[in-house]
Amino acid sequence: MHSFLDKLFRGVEILIGVFLATMIALTLLNVIMRFVFNSGFAWSEEVARLCFIYLVYLGTIGAFRDNRHLGVEMVIESVKPTVAKVLYVVIQGIVIWMMGWLALGSWHLALQNINDRWVATQFPRALVSGVGLVTGIAIILIALANLYRLFVQRTPVDELLRIRDVDAANPAETAGRGLN
Repeated sequence: MHSFLDKLFRGVEILIGVFLATMIALTLLNVIMRFVFNSGFAWSEEVARLCFIYLVYLGTIGAFRDNRHLGVEMVIESVKPTVAKVLYVVIQGIVIWMMGWLALGSWHLALQNINDRWVATQFPRALVSGVGLVTGIAIILIALANLYRLFVQRTPVDELLRIRDVDAANPAETAGRGLN
């Protein structure tokens, strides 16, 4: 199961890279077109904006999975393990609750904007709010998986809070890149 999820998140990281490259290329191309040819592509700004939005939302999913979001582990690390476990459950519960609101709000906003179109590309505006639904559901699933690891697999809280180092998780891949 971990192999499938690792490949899935690797695909998300590749997609983020594609969005970033597309955003940079379109913005650079548009700048060159405006300065050299005194014209530009109106659609490129909308596509770059959409790429940026998706890049941020998908990056949020990856950051949550790897525990790279801003956190205050100092409090949890300074209390007894049973209290730390309770605090961790409360934190995951708050995350699930907030992401539920994000997903629900994104769903309603996507439904409201399903027939609205962007001016230049004619993309539906629901594409913008729809990614909030994907992000909310993905983070809820990750938080539930964290709780599963805590209660069923009996993973200690300090290990659950540890920042996931992708290179350390796969030493063969790191060695293949020459980054020992």
